[in-house]
Amino acid sequence: MSSLKSAAMLAAALIVSGCSTATWVKLPDDSALIVNERPVLHNQGLVKTRPFSWGAAGGVPYRLEDKQSHVIQNGRLKTRFRVASIFWPPVGIAYWPMGFGQRCYDLTGPAPQTCTYQDLVDLRRNHRLAR
Repeated sequence: MSSLKSAAMLAAALIVSGCSTATWVKLPDDSALIVNERPVLHNQGLVKTRPFSWGAAGGVPYRLEDKQSHVIQNGRLKTRFRVASIFWPPVGIAYWPMGFGQRCYDLTGPAPQTCTYQDLVDLRRNHRLAR
């Protein structure tokens, strides 16, 4: 019975990890993030979205907009191959193999950078307090 529970937990973990990709983002004040031209505005903090196709192997396009929908910055965020897509049946490796390439992106400068450790800690703390 214990091995059955372990197998069920492993299957559940694969299903959950195969359905999404996530990263933390630090944004300039009064701005919102649009990732891969999907019609969802993301604020500063945790960004969860569906995985990306092979077309995002060179990076996923992003756009920063202010409150009046003026483009502040655009470019590409680094991506990486998601190992979970190998095990996601039936065709995860064919359709959704790419995920965010970094744990945290700092988009406050002229180009995307990796957040500092303290920025990541602050973003996580603010996310927990907002719940």
